[in-house]
Amino acid sequence: MTKKQTLAKKTVKRLEKDIYKSEKKAVNITKSILNYKKYGRAVRILGPGLVTGAADDDPSGVATYSQAGAIFGYGLLWAFPLKFPMLIAVQETCAKIGAVTGKGLAAVIKDNYSRKLLFMVVSLVVIANTINIGADIGAMASTAQLLVPLSYSVLAIGFAVFVAVLQIFVKYRTYAQVLKWLSIVLLAYPLTAIMVGVNWSEALKATFLPNISLNTTMLYMLVALLGTTISPYLFFWDTSETVEEEILHKRLAQNGLKQPHISKKFIKKIRLDNLAGMTIALVSAWFIVVACASALNANGISEINTAADAAKAFEPLLAGTGNAGLWAKILFSTGIIGIGLLAVPVLAGSSAYAISEAMGWKEGYYRKYKKAGGFYGTILVSTIIGLAINFLGIDPIKALIFAGVFNAIAAVPLLFLIARIGTKKEIMGEYKNSLLITFFVWLAFVSMSLACSFLLISLLK
Repeated sequence: MTKKQTLAKKTVKRLEKDIYKSEKKAVNITKSILNYKKYGRAVRILGPGLVTGAADDDPSGVATYSQAGAIFGYGLLWAFPLKFPMLIAVQETCAKIGAVTGKGLAAVIKDNYSRKLLFMVVSLVVIANTINIGADIGAMASTAQLLVPLSYSVLAIGFAVFVAVLQIFVKYRTYAQVLKWLSIVLLAYPLTAIMVGVNWSEALKATFLPNISLNTTMLYMLVALLGTTISPYLFFWDTSETVEEEILHKRLAQNGLKQPHISKKFIKKIRLDNLAGMTIALVSAWFIVVACASALNANGISEINTAADAAKAFEPLLAGTGNAGLWAKILFSTGIIGIGLLAVPVLAGSSAYAISEAMGWKEGYYRKYKKAGGFYGTILVSTIIGLAINFLGIDPIKALIFAGVFNAIAAVPLLFLIARIGTKKEIMGEYKNSLLITFFVWLAFVSMSLACSFLLISLLK
């Protein structure tokens, strides 16, 4: 063999090795991208957070924010920077409780406090959730009437049956992946705010340098704003869903007896997940108030009595489309129905988690309905009772706002327990709350206690 042939052979072999290395590297990169178990949480970090955020801006929330903007203009915008750190701290604590203990909030309370206290807080959250379910079903029905010529009763029953069937026979994660995109409709509010020409200097001043003057009506709305944001159902939902995530990703055995396999990196991901979801929720809520203040209050519409009144907030955005009123109704209806279908399972699910954990029943959406009869039975009963509320002759808009007020009342004792659990080393170990998080959780408890107390005093005068 000549020198040229030998050199050529060596060159070919070197090229073959380089090609093999390149192919191997490409395969490894592909595997890394597709490695769901390893990177799933990071890739999907906005998934759970977005669903929770959308559930926080449920029809009850949208109605409350819209009414606040219509009645008081920019007058209650200062509540949002107050709520933001408290909401973040509370939801992060709830998620960490689930991550560290491998148990839902009710189960943790059951292990560390008296049965009397357990059943008191569980009863409060179930009542609050059931009222909220009823209000959300009613909101979907009254909103659908803007587009469909059917009676309120037929639509309410239809939505209740549809949601119940979805929860029992379809995995929540499956349809949540579709429905969560309907929450994008909430972006219409920031766009509306831009279109109507908001006085941004006044809006920002009212947000960060407010002139606070509370009367009974404003105090009632303030409590509703607090309750519709810092809500008991989110406490239980966030805790239990974190446990389900651990089970699904093999961090925790399905019998719940083993300690979860967690790390500081995992806790950081939980923190980022909650931060993303809650930020989206509160920014959207702030824009709802601003948009309704500018589009409704500024034009003499000082109260929202129907879904059609609320839909008018979108008309400036759709001006020039030829039929702004109709398109506003379509846009508003799509958003409310989508968010309602997303939120009702969260409400019913959090009740089911609370009762099942308190009673020692098998629970979780990852289980089939045949293996968790009590859990799914609670979901069904909650939905039926919520539906029944709509036939008591209660005004749907007023019911939505009252749901927020009752949520605030129910949140007070739960916030006290969450604050204490979050700082207990014997429960949380090395992952107990920092001083900053502890401060804001206690601030949430104090703020909501005072707001509810002042409202009660004001109503009794």
